[in-house]
Amino acid sequence: MPKTSARLLALLSLLQTRRDWPGALLAERLDVSARTVRRDVDRLRELGYPIVTFKGPEGGYRLDAGSELPPLLFDDEQAVALAIALQVATAGGAGIAEAAARALNTVRQVMPARLRHRIDTLQITAVERPALRPEPQVDTGVLVTLSAAVHACEVLRFDYGPSGAAPRRAEPHHLVTWGGRWYLVAWDLDREDWRTFRADRITPRTPAGPRFTPRELPGGTVTAFLTARFRGSEHSGGWPCTGEVILGLPAAAVSPYVRDGVVEEVGPGRCRLVLGSWSWTGLAAAVGRFDADIEVVGPAELTDAFAHLARRYADAAATCCDATGG
Repeated sequence: MPKTSARLLALLSLLQTRRDWPGALLAERLDVSARTVRRDVDRLRELGYPIVTFKGPEGGYRLDAGSELPPLLFDDEQAVALAIALQVATAGGAGIAEAAARALNTVRQVMPARLRHRIDTLQITAVERPALRPEPQVDTGVLVTLSAAVHACEVLRFDYGPSGAAPRRAEPHHLVTWGGRWYLVAWDLDREDWRTFRADRITPRTPAGPRFTPRELPGGTVTAFLTARFRGSEHSGGWPCTGEVILGLPAAAVSPYVRDGVVEEVGPGRCRLVLGSWSWTGLAAAVGRFDADIEVVGPAELTDAFAHLARRYADAAATCCDATGG
């Protein structure tokens, strides 16, 4: 039989892996008697772990939520995953960077040497998209309030933007992070349409409104919905401008650099590329980054965009030559 301290840790680890544990199964897994399990459960309760007993044919134990946070037990993979997540959270834009850094330091201090080595050799830098100014931080309390409203399906009352603005009422559906910012996807009750609100501009009001029945989000998923909104398309996940070209490159050389386009091999050293963008000029520029001959299949707007860029680049080259006397 293992020593009491080791057995308590093993019991705690088991209780954290599933909601309900029959007493007989715990005794079998720990290779002890049911009486020993009961004594060990009492010891864990004395240490502050909220373990409750549930009735039933088998009877057993459950690690419940308590009023205070007792010490937790993680296996090796959980500890490493937690440390990695905390490193990423230091740049997550949720106003928790300092708390995440302190939590990471606490976790690292109690790790065995073998795990500290894994963490120290796996340093992660969370790189956000380039921005003209620092991304605004969101108060953690605001995120908790918004998340609670989403979970409870309760109408949210809030001020949006500068002080003095008219209060808003919306049915909150999703709280998401996108490009370093937090957004609330909600049905605006006053405008009777879907809206995407920046969380850093939201000041929740209390009390919350009545409960509502969730609506079906356009696009089917929150990812498709947000992709469509940020691309400028209201009701689908497609780009507002989509074109087709033939590139003088094999498909294998093009596909790694195309996120949501379609690449098809059409012959030796040639492939078909269907790609989208927010504008025809942007689409032409995206295709032009491939160092290859280009044949435009369509539409005509893409051909015009290439002609527009050609004139712009020719003017830029002429200006450069005049400046240098070439």
